[in-house]
Amino acid sequence: MSEPGKESASDQGPGKEKRLVGVKFRPAGKTYFFDVGAQEYCFGDRVIVETENGLVLARIITPVCSIPIAECPKDLKPVLRKANHNDMEREKKNREREKKAFGFCLSRIQEKKLEMKLVQVEFLHDGSRAIFYYTAAQRVDFRELVKDLALELHTRIEMRQIGVRDESKLVGGIGNCGRVLCCASFLTEFASVSVKMVKDQNLAMNPAKVSGVCGRLMCCLAYEHCIYQELIGRMPRRGSSVETPEGKGKVIDLNPLVHQVTVQLEEGIKNFKSEEVKEIAPPPEPEIPEELKKLEE
Repeated sequence: MSEPGKESASDQGPGKEKRLVGVKFRPAGKTYFFDVGAQEYCFGDRVIVETENGLVLARIITPVCSIPIAECPKDLKPVLRKANHNDMEREKKNREREKKAFGFCLSRIQEKKLEMKLVQVEFLHDGSRAIFYYTAAQRVDFRELVKDLALELHTRIEMRQIGVRDESKLVGGIGNCGRVLCCASFLTEFASVSVKMVKDQNLAMNPAKVSGVCGRLMCCLAYEHCIYQELIGRMPRRGSSVETPEGKGKVIDLNPLVHQVTVQLEEGIKNFKSEEVKEIAPPPEPEIPEELKKLEE
């Protein structure tokens, strides 16, 4: 007979499966899978799971599914139980502790004149660890700060440096569009965003227009970029010399969504369908403002 919690060789044979469920720790966080064993859970249930750092409260966001053992992650952790009233009360107290810890840490940072910005404090469900998220332009010596925090909070302290995009994800806010930030509401991964996306979508090369609250290029620039790339690939480039049914000219504007090319002819400006225009000379390389280059990450 195998020990409780361990699988014998026969348990890992062909056809053997484990029952997994996907959970999230934050609304816009990544999905992690845990072993539910023989227990039954429903979508939206709050559960206590075991992680490498300790016990954490999570929310189930997928149905229970059976996966062959050979395809399961090697470091698979279990769902311990459904969260009860005591768990929810403890979580409420942890939120109160986080506010007090934030204030205490902030006062110590100011007192010690440390070049860092405190973003958020998170207590694990069992209170075994407090994680302090911060941003900083350079390396910070916070050894004395950690000693003060450990003495005050009586728990293990972890200082975790994050980037400005992660800061916006944790803090949240309202974007230029008037909606809640994508990163704080549904984005689970940060896609690479480049100045090329701004150019391809014919947007103003103005940092104030294309940057988000994090100070980087807006994540939404990547949403439709593949469509613009496909459409622009069939059209002459802006600034190129072209042959049209009415003579030679220079492309001064593109509207990929309606396949329209605006050309400067000798007698004036005229619009053509992209299939009516043929590129005969490439455009000059456009200059990109230095302040815009700095927004790329």
